[in-house]
This record gives sequence, structure tokens and C-alpha cells, in this order.
Amino acid sequence: MLQLILTSLLLGAGLAMDACAVSMTNGLNEPKMKNSKSVLIAGIFAFFQMLMPMIGWLCVTLIADRFAMFAKWVPYIALVLLTIIGGKMLFDGIKHYKHSKTQTASSDGPAAETSAKPLTFAALLTQAVATSIDALSTGFTLSNIAGSVWWQALVSVGIIGAVTFGISVAGVFIGKKFGDRLGSRAEIVGGIILIFIGIEIFAGGVLF
Repeated sequence: MLQLILTSLLLGAGLAMDACAVSMTNGLNEPKMKNSKSVLIAGIFAFFQMLMPMIGWLCVTLIADRFAMFAKWVPYIALVLLTIIGGKMLFDGIKHYKHSKTQTASSDGPAAETSAKPLTFAALLTQAVATSIDALSTGFTLSNIAGSVWWQALVSVGIIGAVTFGISVAGVFIGKKFGDRLGSRAEIVGGIILIFIGIEIFAGGVLF
């Protein structure tokens, strides 16, 4: 049992890194975000980081051959989803930055920052799926540490979710702090980060 807990903690920390980076991006993009929304973001990331390994464990236990075929497409799906979200954020950020520069040039005083669009629930779900879908393949790892015992698998994914929640909450608040300083450039930084994460997941799943 101790080995299960320790392994799940380490696995959770590793899986939570992408969720943490995207959480920081959301904080950068929306520095005035309410605390309740920050907790919601962390909760959704944690839920999907629990759900995906559990689905992977079930697939390994029940339909290992078919799951292995689907797992090959996971890096491509993550790359496409995060590139779309990041690209849109990057495009909007550049547009807002140019708009603020135009206002500054056409007026004597400093222009007000063009606020970034608040994170929508649909975009948040897409982020959560994109950053957690690679955790499907950890179903193989989960089957090794929990075997075919369902309650041990639940304990493991529960620990993974708790770790992800804590790290994601910290990520959002760190992003909010820096978002206040970056202003309209935060969207640009956030978009680049999301695209980079997509490339990192793709490279890790395909090239290595």
C-alpha cells in the first residue's frame, strides 16, 4: 500500500506539470480572475487527470489490444487541441497589443489596456482534455501498481487528482500575479506556452 501511495504521488506530480503550465497561462490571461473560478479550473484539471488514467486502466484490463492502437493517436490529438487554443490566444493577444499601441500613438496619455477575453467553460474543458489525454497511456503504469484491484486503482487516481488540484491552484495564482505585470502581452505569452506544451506532448509521445 505504501508503494502504491508513493508511486501515485510521483505519478501525479509528473502528470500535473502540463496542467500547472496551462493553469498559469489562464492566470496570465485573466489576472482579475475570482478565486472561485481559480478553484473551478483546478478542479476540472484534477477531474480529468483522474478520469484519463482510470479509463486507461479499464482499457488495459478489458481491451488491451484495441487501447494500444488508440494510444498511438493521443499525442496528435493533444497537439491539435492545444495548437488551436494557443494559436487563437496568440492571435487575439497580438491584436489587442497592436490596438493598445495604436491608442497610445493617437493620444497624449497612456492607453488603457485591452482586456483579454475571459476563459470560457468550453475552452477550459478543451484544455483539460488536451493536457490529460496523454495520461490515458498511464493506464499501463496504473495496472502495474494497482493490478486488477479496482479500489487500489481508485486510490491511485484519487491521489493523482489531489496532487493535480494543488499544483493547478498554485499555477493559477502564480499566473495571475505575473498577468498584472504583463498586461496585454499576457495573452501572447499564454498562447506561446500552450503551443509549446502541445509540441512537448507530441514530441514525448511520438519521437521518444
